[in-house]
Amino acid sequence: MLGLELVVILGITVLTCSVAARRLRVAAPVLLLGLGAALGFIPLLREAELPSEVMLLLFLPALLYWESLTTSLREIRRYIRVVTLTSTLLVVATAAGVAAVAHAMGIDWGPAWVLGAALAPTDATVVGVFARGLPNRSMTLLRAESLINDGTALVIFGVAVSVTAGGETFSLGNVSWLFVLSFGGGALAGVITAWLAVQGRKLLDNPLHENTLSVLTPFAAFLLAEVVHASGVLAVVVCGLILSQVGPRLIHADTRTQSSAFWSLSTFLLNGSLFVLVGLQANMAVRDLSSTNALRGLALVGLISVAVIGVRLLWMFTTPYVIRALDRRPQQRELRAGARSRLVNSLCGFRGAVSMAAALAVPETMPGRDLIVFVTAGVITVTLVVQSLLLPPVVRWAHLPPDTQFDEERAMAILTSAEAAFEAMPKLAAELGTDPLIIERTRREYEKRLTLLRQGDTQDDEDHPYRRLENDYQALRLAMIAHKRSTIVRLRDERRIDDSVLRDIQTQLDLEEIRLSRRAAAD
Repeated sequence: MLGLELVVILGITVLTCSVAARRLRVAAPVLLLGLGAALGFIPLLREAELPSEVMLLLFLPALLYWESLTTSLREIRRYIRVVTLTSTLLVVATAAGVAAVAHAMGIDWGPAWVLGAALAPTDATVVGVFARGLPNRSMTLLRAESLINDGTALVIFGVAVSVTAGGETFSLGNVSWLFVLSFGGGALAGVITAWLAVQGRKLLDNPLHENTLSVLTPFAAFLLAEVVHASGVLAVVVCGLILSQVGPRLIHADTRTQSSAFWSLSTFLLNGSLFVLVGLQANMAVRDLSSTNALRGLALVGLISVAVIGVRLLWMFTTPYVIRALDRRPQQRELRAGARSRLVNSLCGFRGAVSMAAALAVPETMPGRDLIVFVTAGVITVTLVVQSLLLPPVVRWAHLPPDTQFDEERAMAILTSAEAAFEAMPKLAAELGTDPLIIERTRREYEKRLTLLRQGDTQDDEDHPYRRLENDYQALRLAMIAHKRSTIVRLRDERRIDDSVLRDIQTQLDLEEIRLSRRAAAD
């Protein structure tokens, strides 16, 4: 029964913390992590263990897939050099820095590198939560880095565990081959899975079937990569980025609507549950610490947290100047970020589920495993709590310039699409055999709307005359639908129609109401 009880407790905790976070204006992950740690004191939950495979094989593919689908590939290409360096060399530097501090505190080099590799990657889902609202450039760099750096860290982790356990000998050639296999094999697995998903979608025409394929896609990509010992993380990311480009031309509106609703809810629940489970695991790590005393363990948590944050801060204020000295092309100067922006990015190196999963994957026979899990849980807590508290005041102090790119591109896209539709209207109407009265009405509406758009009037103010007319029209239609629905229910209550008839008509009315409501929200 523990599994069912845990599911109910997770659901209640996620819901409660999410509501409380909005009212208290506190980041939800902080509350979820804290309450998860508190739940660890409940006797029933003390034995609730979180296998690393659950994080890596259940949570991670789904969460990374949705992050990839909603990430800008254009911006990743634009900042590809920065993304590549932070997702590879910064990971190596962080692992080395943590290993050096851990070794100075008396941990052997092998376990020290295992700990460093576990704490090296930032967490994509945490970054998405805490960094929301930052300028587009910062968000792109942070999300892209956290999507890719897991693959680098897990390769270092695998080598460190193998060498420490005596299964392999360290050599530059061996490590280089593992990196090539991890990144190359992962990318290839992502491309293959994306191609298969596209071909599969072309054969399907039912939203349920298409979205079933969508659910299977990230897990298939991860599995294919794991079969050849490549990076499952990178496979999911590459697959998601490809489908984010192909999807708009391939997926139908009803399928996309259903898919968006499903993934939004699923990732919300998975994200919340993950933070609670990490909190539970942190509580267990404290209780299971036996190879050293708690005071030394806390000292390690503090020093290694400083190392994790410090290495990132040092990187942000050294490598950009080296790059600027080597590459002084005008187009590269336009991509440069100021010191204040880099300081904000330095505080966004949150650690999360991947680090916890890596620590839990350390073999039981490795000396100091309990200390590795304890320190990892502690550093995750420090980065989530301390950096999340520091980030808002630092962002206010930084006075980052407002990001107008989205609004400008949105206005341009609305105007361009409206003009293109207006120009194509005669041809489309002829193909459809549309009544001349409808054509004339549509032409007048489009001319009025185009006049406003060409004047730069794309505001969403509810008091705008155009919006008032649209809102009045939609409100009347929605009221009529509500009246129809009540009439149908009354006929059912009077036993003049069957329940099956009610459900059929009600479905049609619901679809019409959703369409009008979405149009109102879009306008």
